[in-house]
Amino acid sequence: MSHRNPFALALLLALAAAVAFGCATGTPPPAPAAAQAEAAFEPFHSLVDAAFVKQHIQMPMAEDVMIIDSRPRRPKYEEGHIPMAVSLPDSQFAKLAGQLPANKDALLVFYCGGLACPLSHKSARKAEALGYTNVKVFAEGMPGWLKVKGNYASVSVEWLQKQLQADTGLVVVDSRPRRTQYDKGHIPGALSIPDSEFAQLASALPADKAAALVFYCGGLKCPLSHKSAEKAMALGYTNVMVFADGYPAWTAHTQEAAGAPMKAGKAEGTIDTDNFVQMVTEAPERLYLVDVRDSEEFARGSFKSAVNIPVEQLEAKMGSLPQDRPVVFVCNTGARSGESFYMVQDLKPGMKNVYYLDAEVTYRKDGTFEIKKPTS
Repeated sequence: MSHRNPFALALLLALAAAVAFGCATGTPPPAPAAAQAEAAFEPFHSLVDAAFVKQHIQMPMAEDVMIIDSRPRRPKYEEGHIPMAVSLPDSQFAKLAGQLPANKDALLVFYCGGLACPLSHKSARKAEALGYTNVKVFAEGMPGWLKVKGNYASVSVEWLQKQLQADTGLVVVDSRPRRTQYDKGHIPGALSIPDSEFAQLASALPADKAAALVFYCGGLKCPLSHKSAEKAMALGYTNVMVFADGYPAWTAHTQEAAGAPMKAGKAEGTIDTDNFVQMVTEAPERLYLVDVRDSEEFARGSFKSAVNIPVEQLEAKMGSLPQDRPVVFVCNTGARSGESFYMVQDLKPGMKNVYYLDAEVTYRKDGTFEIKKPTS
């Protein structure tokens, strides 16, 4: 079945309309030369629609099918792409072509930013030049994908981490079974709504149907997050995404970000003060920083990356502490943070990589701070 004509015709009609407008008014439509050149590209000879793309999305993907995002990875692919698509920017095609399937008869579907975007068409021609025989272009691209009811975007681990660090209000949902997987480790702050219990636990989702939701599960071979995303959309949620790479990618990413091991202080459970200042300043994502002071104190100023769990509430919320990066407790003097450290030792002795800051800290409302090392 040929899918060429509808999209090629749409592109040609758009160009013709622009020319006709210029003739009717006596002046060409105002457009930068670069935009005119981009709009005049030659469409690839084999075009497909969103339904064609969707029917080839599987968890896991078939070995002889690859959906390819030709846009730049940052920020376009990272902030939202077709589920299961791989990032192969056209500008880096020659460098990354080794990621393409070895089978030259494999189905390759390229897409980019819509009908005016030439990147997918350029990449498709490059793939054919390498000998691939079953190459298609989804010309409507990411905008066309999201216009179809029931379709959603997949997001990257980099984007997800930035959103959580910025505390944007994003709601992250773990679709895996609770006891066997969530309880053993999960993305910090994620709700546990196993897909098998979605109907019973859906009330835990925000009342605001426009709230941003991201579902995840066990990686690219796991369908649970996709199933839950579809169920959420059926309930009327309009801003639904999936982190398809899932928890394995999250742990790998945070472990890589952690870099060198933590440097302990002289006293049991403490973190070296200089090491702490360097990390909280240069790489705060390496730590899960918990301010255990009262909420009123926290509101007057704290570290920008800290979460607030008053020491009186820590026992009840201990299950929310992550195990994929170091946890560091802080307060004003080291008293409550030290109490928190020993509470974890008593109640959750198997949890390692936990520290507290034993220092006098002065916090400012703007997130800046001063730290005085202990004298003894």
